[in-house]
Amino acid sequence: MLQPSDSQKSQLPSNQSFSPSKTVSVPVEQATIGRSVVIKGEVSGTESLYIDGRIEGTVNFADHRITVGRNGSVAANISAREVVILGKVQGNIQCTDRLDIRSEGALTGDVITQRISVEDGAVLKGSVQVRAVEHKQDKSQAQKQTHAESKSAASEQPRAAVAVAGA
Repeated sequence: MLQPSDSQKSQLPSNQSFSPSKTVSVPVEQATIGRSVVIKGEVSGTESLYIDGRIEGTVNFADHRITVGRNGSVAANISAREVVILGKVQGNIQCTDRLDIRSEGALTGDVITQRISVEDGAVLKGSVQVRAVEHKQDKSQAQKQTHAESKSAASEQPRAAVAVAGA
C-alpha cells in the first residue's frame, strides 16, 4: 500500500480531505420540437434546434445546429451551420459546416456543404455539392491586397493626368 512520504505529509493540512474538482459545463442552448408538434411555415432562431415532430416550410438557423430526431419529419429547405439527420428530410439543405446523415436517416433533396458524412444504411437521393473551406486569413489578406492596389492606382491617376496636360 502506498504511503505519502514525510515531505508530502508536511505540505498538506491534516484536516483537508481530497475530493475531485468539479467541472461545470455550460448548458447547450437547444430548442426542441416535440413528437406531437406540427409547424407549417418559416422556422428560424439563434440557438440549436432538435426536431422530433413535423415541419413544413423553411428552416433557417444560420450559425447553429439542426438535428432531425428519429421521429422527426421535415418537408422544408434547411439552412444551418450543421445538420444531423436521424429521421426523414425532404428538401434542399445548405450547410456552412457539415451534414451528417446517420444510418437510420433519409434525405431527399440537393445538398450544398463543406463536409458531409453518410453512414451505412442511410438514404440520400439528390445532388451533393461540396465546397472548399474558405480560410478567414486568406479573405483578410486578399482584402488588404485589393485595398493597397486601389490606393496605388488612385495615386497613379493624377500623375498620368498631369503628364497628359503638360504634353
